Amino acid sequence: MMQNREPRKEDLIKGATGDWEIVLGLEVHAQVTSKSKLFSGASTEFGAEPNTQVSLVDAAMPGMLPVINRYCVEQAVKTGLGLKAQINLRSVFDRKNYFYPDLPQGYQISQFKNPIVGEGVVLLDMPGGRTVTVGIERLHLEQDAGKSLHDQSPTMSHVDLNRSGVALMEIVSKPDMRSAEEARAYVTKLRTILRYLGTCDGNMEEGSLRADVNVSVRRPGGPLGTRCEMTNVNSIRFIGQAIEYEARRQIEILEEGGKIAQETRLFDPKDGETRSMRSKEEAHDYRYFPDPDLLPLVLAQADVDRIAASLPELPDEKKARLMSDYALSAYDATVLVGEKATADYYEAVVKDGSKTRDPKLAANWVTVELFGMLNREGHSIETSPVSAKQLAELVDLISDGTISGRIAKQIFDSMYKTGRSASEIVEKDGLRQVTDSGAIEAAIDAVMAANPDKVEQAKAKPALAAWFVGQVMKSTSGKANPQVVNEILARKLGLSSEG
Repeated sequence: MMQNREPRKEDLIKGATGDWEIVLGLEVHAQVTSKSKLFSGASTEFGAEPNTQVSLVDAAMPGMLPVINRYCVEQAVKTGLGLKAQINLRSVFDRKNYFYPDLPQGYQISQFKNPIVGEGVVLLDMPGGRTVTVGIERLHLEQDAGKSLHDQSPTMSHVDLNRSGVALMEIVSKPDMRSAEEARAYVTKLRTILRYLGTCDGNMEEGSLRADVNVSVRRPGGPLGTRCEMTNVNSIRFIGQAIEYEARRQIEILEEGGKIAQETRLFDPKDGETRSMRSKEEAHDYRYFPDPDLLPLVLAQADVDRIAASLPELPDEKKARLMSDYALSAYDATVLVGEKATADYYEAVVKDGSKTRDPKLAANWVTVELFGMLNREGHSIETSPVSAKQLAELVDLISDGTISGRIAKQIFDSMYKTGRSASEIVEKDGLRQVTDSGAIEAAIDAVMAANPDKVEQAKAKPALAAWFVGQVMKSTSGKANPQVVNEILARKLGLSSEG
């Protein structure tokens, strides 16, 4: 069942004849992280020469029989548990019949009426603290097809069967999303969950994760419209673009008195448009029937319980714990748990044995300074030149007053480029913060003596005292303790320390 959500004004699309609401459901194909295929022992390694990872089963040679890969089954169960879904102890593999050159058998082994995983849920953290609940309809296991290559010859197409038989999890959502923004957030969150679980690497560039996007439009709260499916969209950005283009295309047709044809369409990222591919098949077009070469898949509850006990801490639970243990905001916690490696890095910075550092200060340094530098330099958190231990040392030096926040940024830049530790840079480059009130007072006296007119102006208008703070910091190369500067300056100007 679809959620009956009250339409948000921000999500509605204005047409020539009034407002329209988008209704979205996604079918995400996630390649199972496994060394071998779903029904054969052939390798799944990416990037091999064409047709070098093809067993006789994958090539559909006569007399070859499929044998289920137990590890792939366990990965599907683990994913279902991570989606808070029902695990079906009995499931059935079916033949989905259709002809295509990259499908050697003339059918795909999939699951239809009895999938391995039933209904589940994914929670989306949207801007402004809004949470959207997206229902999972089902997750089923199936084998991938091969790949047709049309650019190898001017007169013929080639077929690479390396992907043939690779295990896929098809994760089908309910039509619970109402905007391109929600669809992007859904795929992002689903990818995060899969990567935490280790059941799919989520590499969209290599085809490990791709989505079929079902789009329909209706008057707000009205009956569902006819849906069109954008097939095999392989980037989160393209998913958003495909939805926005397709919704407007359908609205224009309906407002001109036309009807939407239920069809499968392709999204062309070069033009940012969708185009018709074929009429949308219904289930009966595939003539599904149980695969006679495979017995029903029966799981023991004890095995499901064992897999459940092995689950890692997942993003939602980790977010709640970071907020509870470290009093982080929902925003900071959401950013930090977006990738498991980032959350692990943050926790290594904030906590060292029994010592806990300032959580907010540590979060700022990870999400603002470190992320900013990683993005500029094209690094990931895994390849960061600054380790969590090194960043923790920098946070300590800020917290104990050895360096100022301003100088810390200069030190961090040097750490990133040279690999030196923060303490080494502080000592060798003479960057220790000046806290000696006598030295700071002398610097203030020098600035005031050189600018008597501004002294009188600041006494009359206290906000101008900030100019003196800036001059003192400049004269001390940013090493003066700002708090001490403000206190002494306020006293000398006859202002309260708050002013």
